[in-house]
Amino acid sequence: MIQTIIVFLMIGLIITLVLVNPILIKRRRNRLKYHPFPPLWNAIIENNVPIYFCLSSDERKRLQGHIQVFLMEKQFIGCKGLQVTEEMKIIIAAVACLLLLNERGEYFPKLRSILIYPSAYIVKETIAIDNYIIEERRVARLGESWTRDQVILSWEQIKQDTFNWQDGHNVVLHEFAHQLDQEDGKAEGVPILKRSSDYPIWAEVMSEAYQQLCNDVIQGINNVIDSYGATNPAEFFAVATETFFEKPHQLLSHYPAVYQQLQCYYQLDPVQRKDSK
Repeated sequence: MIQTIIVFLMIGLIITLVLVNPILIKRRRNRLKYHPFPPLWNAIIENNVPIYFCLSSDERKRLQGHIQVFLMEKQFIGCKGLQVTEEMKIIIAAVACLLLLNERGEYFPKLRSILIYPSAYIVKETIAIDNYIIEERRVARLGESWTRDQVILSWEQIKQDTFNWQDGHNVVLHEFAHQLDQEDGKAEGVPILKRSSDYPIWAEVMSEAYQQLCNDVIQGINNVIDSYGATNPAEFFAVATETFFEKPHQLLSHYPAVYQQLQCYYQLDPVQRKDSK
């Protein structure tokens, strides 16, 4: 009898924790969002994230709130002897949190750690067909997004991206777009959308644009979306996200339907903001 009561009490406790924990997390995040934003952090963002000047005052305040939550919840780890500085954390958080201004209420929920290498890092890559290993090779990478709990970044590449904001390449935007894509456990180039009715139009627009990019790559035709996006639909979404934030006018001109989908998803209009600067 006593054992039965204990079991029921434990079940009740677990249910209570499951129900209450999201409420506590939301309250904690709301408190963090309204903490005063350090002037030094603001200066770091102004000096390293050009699009910050194109945001409205309300968007800046919301971005600052997201940054404070992000910094509290994510762990930064330096690799190969790199000492992680406050500036590194702020720059990475500011760029990553641009993707959260659509107010979905999630903060890359599967992500726990951000590993930062001084520069490009080497990984062993295995090519296999039908479970037979064809080739093992060492390749240099600038970033990765793991479906488990990590993002890996090259600090040298991040610095290069901050100095060349409008070149369409941004490793932080790229890898954190993958995090959004991977929230449902898959990497298919389709993040979690607001309504179920949004998925068919997303699939139609993105599939058509992806196929056009693949055709352009085969024919050697330059495209506003980097050719790496032709690797697969997941990479296409990540590269299109980079293009949306860094080359919005060109994306709108060449792929208006893709721009509209990303504008609706991210709840931002970089073209309008840049024009109103």
